[in-house]
Order: sequence, then structure tokens, then C-alpha cells
Amino acid sequence: MKAAVVVFPASNCDRDVATALTQANGSPPKMVWHQDASLPDDLDLIVLPGGFSYGDYLRCGAMAAHSPIMRDVIARAKEGTPILGICNGFQVLCETGLLPGVLMRNAHLKFVSRDVHMTVEGANTMFTARYKPGQRINIPVAHGDGNYFADKGTLDRLEGEGQVAFRYVEGENPNGAARNIAGIYNEKRTILGLMPHPERHADPLLGCTDGKAIFDSLVSALS
Repeated sequence: MKAAVVVFPASNCDRDVATALTQANGSPPKMVWHQDASLPDDLDLIVLPGGFSYGDYLRCGAMAAHSPIMRDVIARAKEGTPILGICNGFQVLCETGLLPGVLMRNAHLKFVSRDVHMTVEGANTMFTARYKPGQRINIPVAHGDGNYFADKGTLDRLEGEGQVAFRYVEGENPNGAARNIAGIYNEKRTILGLMPHPERHADPLLGCTDGKAIFDSLVSALS
């Protein structure tokens, strides 16, 4: 699997996700700087990592969405190249319009950093094939703007079309996200955006491996 991780100024989980990809795939991804004009050829996967791109000085992900490399990311997405956006990467995907909705300030207006439990809403995608439907997993969150919001029509469509990928377990919603949504797909399920950080629970040394299945699923599907 040929993967690339896009690095923005103030990305802080780019190396973590690169390590998770390397362990799952056996070879490291390409690290692509946000000011580059294009991505490497023949990519199987693009990852937008977590962090605080441009210091979150405007809206989270809003400035990163206009970085030069994003023109090629959007073009590749339209051609069907799979994209995984984690935390800040999810925010960037929403800001570009590649995923619907927005990520707002957490309902309690505080940064949250802790483990949360969420359920796998469907295990029939390239991102989740190594999970069981409805499986409950433990994945860390670390964000101040993870409150997923969309209008009722969009939320109903996401639910009806099976585009909700992950949902916080009832009572563990850390940010006030609508309908406990932790992650969503695009219509073709080639793009996944999620707020929790699977790369932080992808190695036994981290105390949990519940996030590893995302990377293993991608390697299995795209290799």
C-alpha cells in the first residue's frame, strides 16, 4: 500500500500516524509538506493527521483547507483515492466540502483529552473490515472543537445512507456532537473523517490496540 501523510504547520500527530501505518504496512508512508504542489503518483491512501494546523487561528482546518497541496488532495478524492482524516484532518475535510457538516467548539467550551468508548456502526468498508458490526472500542480524543454539527436533513441522510462510521457510546460523548457522531464517511465510503485518534491506540506499548484495526483494514483492502 502506497500511503502519504500530509503535514501542515503545527500538525502534531503526523509522526504517530506514520508509525501506525508503518507497523501495519511494513513500509513507511511518504511525508508531504502542505506547500508542495502535488502528491506522489499512484497513491493508495492519503492521510490528513491530527494537530492544530496554522495554530487554529481562524476556524480549525479552515486555513489548511487552502494550502497548496489540498488542490491535489481534492482532485485525488474526486478520482476515488481513499482519504483518512483524523481530528484536525476531519476538520479539514469538512472545510473543503469533502465531508458534510462542521466541527464546532465543544459544548462545555473546554479542551478534552481522554479515552472514550465508541461503537463501530458498520464493518463493511475498507476502513472497518477488521472490526465487528457494533463493536465497542476504546480510542483517545484530544480536541477543543470536536462538536459535530449538521442540519437535520444532512443528519437524517447520513443515518439513512449508513454514512455514520463511529458513534460515541451513550453517556460518553465528550463534545456534544449531534447524535453522538464520532466519525462519518462520504457517500462512496472512500473518505473517513473521525475525531478520536486511532493511532494513539495502535500498539501494545500504548496500553490498547483498539485503533489498530483501522490501519490493518486499509492495508488489507489497498495492498
